[in-house]
Amino acid sequence: MTTWQGWQRFATTDPPAPPQPDDPPRSTEERLAYHSAFVTIRTPAISQLATQVRTLMILGRHQQTTARPSLIVTGPAAAGKTTALLNVGRTCHLAHIRKNPPPPGSAHAAAPVAYVLVPPGATAKTLITEFARYLGIPTTTRMTQTQITDAVCHTYTQAGVQLVLIDEIHRLNPRTTTGAQAADLLKDLTERLAATFVYAGINVTDTPLFNGTRGAQLAGRATLITCGPLPARHGTSQPFRDVITDIENALDLTNHKNGTLPRHAAYLHQRTAGRIGSLTRLIRQAAITAIGDGTERITKAALDAVQLDHLAEQHRRPTRNH
Repeated sequence: MTTWQGWQRFATTDPPAPPQPDDPPRSTEERLAYHSAFVTIRTPAISQLATQVRTLMILGRHQQTTARPSLIVTGPAAAGKTTALLNVGRTCHLAHIRKNPPPPGSAHAAAPVAYVLVPPGATAKTLITEFARYLGIPTTTRMTQTQITDAVCHTYTQAGVQLVLIDEIHRLNPRTTTGAQAADLLKDLTERLAATFVYAGINVTDTPLFNGTRGAQLAGRATLITCGPLPARHGTSQPFRDVITDIENALDLTNHKNGTLPRHAAYLHQRTAGRIGSLTRLIRQAAITAIGDGTERITKAALDAVQLDHLAEQHRRPTRNH
């Protein structure tokens, strides 16, 4: 998805859909593929990000003199940051295409969204080269950073890029010379491109990105959205249990009874530390196993048998209850 062709394919391909009552039964292979890809569960962070992006895109639409306000999605690993980023990007892409369909016979569709990964050990030149690669802007090793940046700004403006999504922002370290230059490049791009920038990274507020003069500039322009572990309870609501219910309702198992998984909400919260990524992986793995062994249902014993990512397993109790 770090090229325009890949992003367009992702954004315009219908996401997996849960089975409907009137649908014909899916084959085993179709159901295995479905649980592998699975639906995007709408978490509070996704809803908050979608609202904020819409607002800031309107707010910055006619802003000319200073950098437009931006957003930072932060949180621990496996908390759903990239999922939230991609979801809001797809929504923006589809909304733009609906409002501005390309003329019949046009070979050049607008590119309303750009998605860029910060490369490991990013320098200003390697980072701007990633921006160029996304839209297929030709570059050579002889080109200077300034030349590539000028080409990127010109092409992004011509293509009508309105939303720039930058993932893995925690890889930038402004305390180093190369990291500081890369951070300055991003600031330059926010001032030269008529687009809203949304960054995502692991625990961004704990990194050097929020310290010093450069950090103060970023913090002063960016709205922070925390994509953290879901609490078991929040006032009178139970957000984690609600997400479990949504996941269960999307399963495609012939013998599973809805209501089974929410009863194990306390166990699932302890097992995953409330991380949405770990939770969906746990239930999807259990569903795939249930299809494979023919049981077609998920029990607590089946969940307990799944070996999760190391981060989640660190929160597992030494003694398991069966």
